[in-house]
Amino acid sequence: MIPNSPGAGKRDAQTHDKITYIRQMLGELRGVASNEGADMLCYLIEMAFVEAGDILSGKRQLSFANGERNKAAGMPVKPSGKIQF
Repeated sequence: MIPNSPGAGKRDAQTHDKITYIRQMLGELRGVASNEGADMLCYLIEMAFVEAGDILSGKRQLSFANGERNKAAGMPVKPSGKIQF
């Protein structure tokens, strides 16, 4: 985001809210994965949880525009619909 652009404050607040929501959902998913004994999923979810926390605290940038990181694979992920337990 460009801080000096019109509406940047509102977008920053929306981005913060969305990352906060993602972090909360990751916390819940970690509990589900733990209950199922999915250790690798727990680890990966924890890494995403920490990343979200670092973004919220300002320790890490939201993204790297200079391309120093590898891009996500772009794997199609379809929502599974209603979750049944």
